[in-house]
Amino acid sequence: MKVLIIGGVAGGATTAARLRRIQEDAEIVIFERGGYISYANCGLPYYIGDVIQDRDRLFVQTPESFRENLNIDVRIRSEVTSIDPESKHISVKNLETGEEYRESYDKLVLSPGAEPVKPPIPGIQSEGIFTLRSVPETDAIKTFVEEHNPRKAVIVGAGFIGLEMAENLHEKGLYVTIVEMAQQVMNVVDYEMAAQVHQHLKTKDVEFYLQDGVSNFSRQKGADGQERIIITLQSGRTIETDMVILSIGVRPESRLARDCGIETGETGGIKVNSHLETSEKDIYAVGDAIEFINPITKQPTITYLAGPANKQGRICADNIVFGNQKEYRGSISTAIAKVFDITVASTGASEKTLNKHRIPYHSIITHGSSHAGYYPNAMPVTIKTLFSKDEGRVLGAQIIGYEGVDKRIDMIAAVIRQEGSVQDLMELEHAYAPPYSSAKDPVNIAGFVAENILTGRSRHIHWNEVAAGCNPDEMQLVDVRTPEEYQLGSIDGAVNIPVYEVRSRLGELDRNKTIIVFCGVGLRAYQAERILRQNGFEDVFNLSGGYKTYEYAAQKQSNEDIFENDTIWKDDNIYQVDPDRKSAQPGSAPVSDSVMASAAGIKKMEIDARGLQCPGPIMALKKSVDSASEGQIIRETATDPGFYKDVKSWCNMTGNTLVSLEQDGANIVAEVRKAAARDSAAQNGTAGRSGSNAGNESTMVVFSDSLDQALANFVIANGAASAGKKVTLFFTFWGLSVIKKSRKTRGVKKDFMGKMFSLMLPRGSKKLGLSKMNMAGMGAGMMRRRMKKLNIDSLETMIDQARENGVRMVACQMSMDVMGVKAEELIDGVEIGGVASYLEAASSAGVNLFI
Repeated sequence: MKVLIIGGVAGGATTAARLRRIQEDAEIVIFERGGYISYANCGLPYYIGDVIQDRDRLFVQTPESFRENLNIDVRIRSEVTSIDPESKHISVKNLETGEEYRESYDKLVLSPGAEPVKPPIPGIQSEGIFTLRSVPETDAIKTFVEEHNPRKAVIVGAGFIGLEMAENLHEKGLYVTIVEMAQQVMNVVDYEMAAQVHQHLKTKDVEFYLQDGVSNFSRQKGADGQERIIITLQSGRTIETDMVILSIGVRPESRLARDCGIETGETGGIKVNSHLETSEKDIYAVGDAIEFINPITKQPTITYLAGPANKQGRICADNIVFGNQKEYRGSISTAIAKVFDITVASTGASEKTLNKHRIPYHSIITHGSSHAGYYPNAMPVTIKTLFSKDEGRVLGAQIIGYEGVDKRIDMIAAVIRQEGSVQDLMELEHAYAPPYSSAKDPVNIAGFVAENILTGRSRHIHWNEVAAGCNPDEMQLVDVRTPEEYQLGSIDGAVNIPVYEVRSRLGELDRNKTIIVFCGVGLRAYQAERILRQNGFEDVFNLSGGYKTYEYAAQKQSNEDIFENDTIWKDDNIYQVDPDRKSAQPGSAPVSDSVMASAAGIKKMEIDARGLQCPGPIMALKKSVDSASEGQIIRETATDPGFYKDVKSWCNMTGNTLVSLEQDGANIVAEVRKAAARDSAAQNGTAGRSGSNAGNESTMVVFSDSLDQALANFVIANGAASAGKKVTLFFTFWGLSVIKKSRKTRGVKKDFMGKMFSLMLPRGSKKLGLSKMNMAGMGAGMMRRRMKKLNIDSLETMIDQARENGVRMVACQMSMDVMGVKAEELIDGVEIGGVASYLEAASSAGVNLFI
């Protein structure tokens, strides 16, 4: 029997090796267009990043080892140009000699793989723009980095490979920017899970633009005479960079099969049956180029993973030798990736996929730890589980964490492959010892919570439903965390009733309203839900994933312009500001002489809060600060991701100084200096107007969308800022129009009323009218021309000046919900906050205005 295999790497090479092991006398020939037959393409980013330093380690097999060990004829640099199924011949071109010849076969295996998507963007062929799919491309990137010493790199596309390249280039010292057309990175996971990745990327100072694509590439010389790539985005922004990695995606290389009449499917892949045979007899196909039926959705699909390709190769070889006896049951696309310090994994169907195919499902989000909390260094693990509404069959899962993600995704994948249910997750037996897991593993916990949903013992509501807005006449939000947690931030409109007070405060809740309870991660809220439902409250919901998930998903996701003010100073270091103007480290507060004096000779206090979940780290910090001496530094190490934000808010509220904050792997390390008693009192509003901050802040509520009133706001704001005052502008209702972008933002989804408000409201400051004598816009035009003639800055210039002067601009979340304004529509630099954000600023302001 003579078997020809077109293409190597995972699918083709595995088929060949298996064939030889089960049929010693078979004639086996592999044709590979490139120069490498079997290499670790998943390891390519790590070779570029020097994690893998020996290039030879990338090669699993070489043509020589195939011939020597397996007696397989490997013909590299040989391109198959056509297939004749009727005569059972292929045509081959030797790319080195130009020779063309025909080769006969008894069985043919297609393993052409996939090719990178390279859309027809102007300038995309420019020097310094690369794709990453093969060894030669990898060599080109590595050579470019070593020879040109680039300072900046842009990754276009934020899938697995894109993020792995971002990490590896970042580790080599480059400033990395990601551009992604979708509203999130890693589209295989759902939005609220990707939100955790977004926030982690921010801690690594990775710049990224979401919902924006590339319009064109060009090359220009900079002020230093060096030629660089200029990327123009669809939003109109421009990015200057030294190199570009295209990671837009891949597509199956099915042209050869299609040209000879082999049937391809709706995904563009080669259609195969359960035996991996194509529409032509004796021609099989494996790997990234094939389309098969997804075991969950029952729809045609394609997957670009090495694991399934290897398994297909083994099945294909057996069917060639023994007849079509083995069936390929498809792939559920179990995948995993390292993104800096976290691990992101998925298996089965995502929420997006289930919605696309109209498959009914439940979804839950649970937060746990990598091992027993009382054993040191327990790391947070977030699991999203999707299961059917009828019998609770597990349909998919996504996991993000620092440790133990791989084994948990494999546990759930095994259940999905066996068409198991949430009951199987509950009963799944795992190895337990404190350093490795808990008696109830996070996967078991996911099963317990899912069962509660199926049996009706609990009802969940999701973050996006709450973020869309809760009508206070119909719904009541109840935060059942501690008062200390509540003060660090909560959902606008929520009342704080700690879980231990719920039974004694039932009278404060309205039985005629829908009650939504939430806590940090969902456990205390479930306890509160059970208390309420067993006390006659019928319409009660638990916020899935708790405030932790809500906070991740509801905040701003993108991270633009963080390198905009970079300056290379005379000491060859890169600064965000002119170092001659830096009076202190960024984010630090001035420290009084008395505090510094009292700190002399005092030993730094160390706190190990690793493994503690919110509010544990903050409570541990508060306890230590209370017992510390004035000026003493408390150094706390925590692993709860929320601590990174919470410690900033806590120091701001209490008047203590955040000396430093950094993330090292999963460890978040904060150093806090205890304030003097009078400083702390002043910060908390107990020192009267004689406190150090009293009178040095100004706040304004911007309620109007009139040009003249907006001008008044920014004239006063810029005047106060130039006088050294800290200024906060709180934009509410009609005032939101002042800080909207002038251009329509793509991809923003709104309900009917949101669309109506968009049509009626001005789009940005340039469309504002006058409060008097507007005359259908003529008055506003006259006002602007008059200002220009008198050399008075325009409103847009004043807004830019305000941002440069450090004026804080806060958009009211509740007003945004009512007016149908989305965060993506606001200009850069605007915070999203509630009344608490304004009141915090107003409490220490000497001037409060309402315009």
